[in-house]
Amino acid sequence: MILYLDSSALVKRYIAEVGSEDVNDWIGQADLVSTCLVSRAEVSAAIARSSKLLVLSPDDALRAVNAFRAEWEDFLRLPVTETLIKQADILAWEYGLRGYDSIHLAAALLWKDAIGEPIVLATYDRQLWAAASRAGLVVKPETLK
Repeated sequence: MILYLDSSALVKRYIAEVGSEDVNDWIGQADLVSTCLVSRAEVSAAIARSSKLLVLSPDDALRAVNAFRAEWEDFLRLPVTETLIKQADILAWEYGLRGYDSIHLAAALLWKDAIGEPIVLATYDRQLWAAASRAGLVVKPETLK
């Protein structure tokens, strides 16, 4: 399996919450795991926000962000390019997506086209999940509750 993680899925690797076990299983099963460069800022921001909202203690948040930063190089990181942003623009309009969600969808679709292999997109964002499915990607989880 070739797995693309958006930030809503990737953060579950570092913050224990519903879906974390699934994300870790998918990563373990994947032949290749990728995300877009924007995930670096998004995941760090989500961890910081969890600390500010007292979901994580400051120490746990620091451990989580350090673990994320230590593993960052292990992921295939898809670059943000003019081509990607142009595609994200079109997808945002077509599917009514927020900006970074359209970037994640564009990255997964462009990568799928570039390698000619199926891509599994993991996301816990309902709009992105629905759009990715309509755009022809396999999505995980299979259903969102």
